[in-house]
Amino acid sequence: MKIKTKTLPYEEVLRLPHPAHKPPQRPNPLLRATFRLATAGDLKSARFTYRTERMDAVGDGPYLILMNHSSFIDLEIAAEVFRKKPYCIVCTSDGFVGKEGVMRGIGCIPTNKFVTDVSLIADMRHALREERCSVLLYPEASYSFDGRATPLPRRLGVMLKRLDVPVVGVLTEGAFARDPLYNCLQKRDVAVSATVRGLLTRQEIAEKSVAELDAILDGMFSFDNFTWQEENHIEINEPFRADGLHRILYKCAHCGAEGETEGKGTRLVCRRCGKAYELDALGRLCALDGETEFPHIPDWYAWEREEVRREIEAGTYRLDAEVDIGMLVDFKAIYKVGSGRLVHDADGFTLRGCGGRLHFTRPAKQCYSLYADYYWYELGDMICIGDAEAQYYCFPNAGVPVAKARLATEELYKRARRGRKENL
Repeated sequence: MKIKTKTLPYEEVLRLPHPAHKPPQRPNPLLRATFRLATAGDLKSARFTYRTERMDAVGDGPYLILMNHSSFIDLEIAAEVFRKKPYCIVCTSDGFVGKEGVMRGIGCIPTNKFVTDVSLIADMRHALREERCSVLLYPEASYSFDGRATPLPRRLGVMLKRLDVPVVGVLTEGAFARDPLYNCLQKRDVAVSATVRGLLTRQEIAEKSVAELDAILDGMFSFDNFTWQEENHIEINEPFRADGLHRILYKCAHCGAEGETEGKGTRLVCRRCGKAYELDALGRLCALDGETEFPHIPDWYAWEREEVRREIEAGTYRLDAEVDIGMLVDFKAIYKVGSGRLVHDADGFTLRGCGGRLHFTRPAKQCYSLYADYYWYELGDMICIGDAEAQYYCFPNAGVPVAKARLATEELYKRARRGRKENL
């Protein structure tokens, strides 16, 4: 999938008018049917099935639908599961580029990832109350990198109480294993299923505290797709299953070198020290020689997080990379405005570019996670920062691990939160 781009000087992009806010609309039945027809083949190839639990408790809706996020098939699954019920979808604003009419026609509500959006709750309430539509939300906001849940925003329970509608949870199995983000958009032969559960009634939401509601959501978004694969003996025999694995396992567990690992075929190899690992059909790593430091991929990723945390505590963490810059200010295109330098350190993000005319900062305390992606719309690995005025899509040179930037963002936010609590 590609996205419309246009090259414009930075000053011209700043002068472009911002799109007027529009409330969500009830999805067009014809567009919904067309989407289901267009994606039916993909669901069939995935041998998709689903089961329901406790749906009688939440009634016929409308309700808030919370779903984990692994790959594009998540949208296809929702379309099939809720084919008889109208629903709107909270989605990233760049999904509207070049196709705003279609996206609004199927009920999409645009928002910017990991940016405070004061209108989003109002839009969701409008969809629920005025349009009598359920609302589908992916609270993780981004695809999982390592097959486990990405951090949820704190105090989601406050949103549940404000919306005051039943909550349905949708948890998929096999969607990540079939099409993990790091694997260069290559689909594997894995069956996909989902459990659709009535998670919370209106009465239960009213009776429970915000902390209790957050704990329930944390429990739902507590999974490990690699463990699921191994425990259920799901064999992935494709010869490309390790392609791109270095995008998450960017740091060699043997010699500690960063940006030197390469996932290709069925192996992960460090170019610096030469250590190689085989990724077997059940998703486990095995060193071809010597100790296997982390047979379980999420454990390796967790170790990288600890390494990033140590750098932060030692005051040595710093990302400093030359980047190509794209900007989103409307839904017409991603505007290529030139090049610059992105710095990430204990203070947060600083982006400078366009001959010194662009200078944007985002403090660490404002970023609980990071919109980072691999091979984003076939343009390249990407880090996105911004605010309500503009989104900046930064494409660093090859070898810069965007996964490390996401880990560092999350750890710096945790430290900033601890600091605020200590100062109270």
